[in-house]
Amino acid sequence: MTLPTLLVLDAEPLPRLGRLTGRARIEHTDEATLAAKLPYADVLLVWDFTSHAVRDAWPGEGPRPRWVHTASAGVDHLMCPELAASDTTVTNARGIFDEPIAEYVAALVLAMAKELPHTLELQGQRTWQHRETRRLKGTRACVVGSGPIGRAIVRTLKALGVICALVGRVPRTGIHGPSDLDRLISRADWVIAAAPLTEQTYGMFDARRFGVMQPSARFINVGRGPLVVEEALVEALTKRWIAGAALDVFAHEPLGPDSPLWELPGLIVSPHMSGDTVGWRDELGAQFVELYERWEAGRALPNVVDKQRGYVPGR
Repeated sequence: MTLPTLLVLDAEPLPRLGRLTGRARIEHTDEATLAAKLPYADVLLVWDFTSHAVRDAWPGEGPRPRWVHTASAGVDHLMCPELAASDTTVTNARGIFDEPIAEYVAALVLAMAKELPHTLELQGQRTWQHRETRRLKGTRACVVGSGPIGRAIVRTLKALGVICALVGRVPRTGIHGPSDLDRLISRADWVIAAAPLTEQTYGMFDARRFGVMQPSARFINVGRGPLVVEEALVEALTKRWIAGAALDVFAHEPLGPDSPLWELPGLIVSPHMSGDTVGWRDELGAQFVELYERWEAGRALPNVVDKQRGYVPGR
């Protein structure tokens, strides 16, 4: 019996795939050798989900894997027209990051409402300055992106007393459509981007959208960096169109040391870590092994990405 070939696009630390011993022929690759090894793989595990190597290598000659799994929620780093048009099944790590990202967003909202960054700054200066901070209960949030991450954010913020509106690609029960977005962000205290990166969402938060927001509003992006026109955000914060922002994702990562975002007043910068909690890599590895066992048995896979839309359709 010929074992299926599982090709892993490596990143450190490597995934724990011991349960697949004797059930798959595991090959490892990096960006330099991916194109040469791709035609011989039955399954591709994109463990290095920051790499664009799949997008570059896929259009080459020869057969292609029947299944590609990425250890990330977003798939824009690997999708290309040839992959989108192929019969290859693409799955993602849907379900791993939902609650951790929701907790991270709640932490940012609390930090900004209670002025914790300024408190730490004053502490460093040994300055005693009494201030009044904002209550969360009764404030309004507009969460853009109605997938599991967006829904988890809504659940968590509602537990803190925040009134939430959720915006998705199409309107349905409990979810607003894109035509409602400007109206909702114009009255929101918290505007939270958690959408996938698609042709429709690329650059959706631009100068016009920041101009629609209230001067007291705060903006948070935990979706994809290119959802935001960063130059427009710089202008919005510099001119005080909005009160503050927090970015966990950026158009180019890692953020360069010369970026103006580092010293922008009212901006919290974090290095794409909102979903990364202790043990997250082990969870990603265990999820893939479970999916592999389903694939091996010929059972239907969950988390199948609609390759034209660029995300897993909502339930």
